Amino acid sequence: MKKITQLDLALTIGHKSVSTIAKIEAGLENKHYNIEHLYKIAAVLEVDICEFFLPHHI
Repeated sequence: MKKITQLDLALTIGHKSVSTIAKIEAGLENKHYNIEHLYKIAAVLEVDICEFFLPHHI
């Protein structure tokens, strides 16, 4: 919805490539975001960090 690429997101939160973002989104290699990453992602997406912890219906 925000039209932010994985590369833009990765660079904004301090990663040098999209591989970590892609692995987290795909649930691969037991990779996860930490609270600092979630804070930065919330800022980039202009949403409250609490949004990440609410149940969403797809």
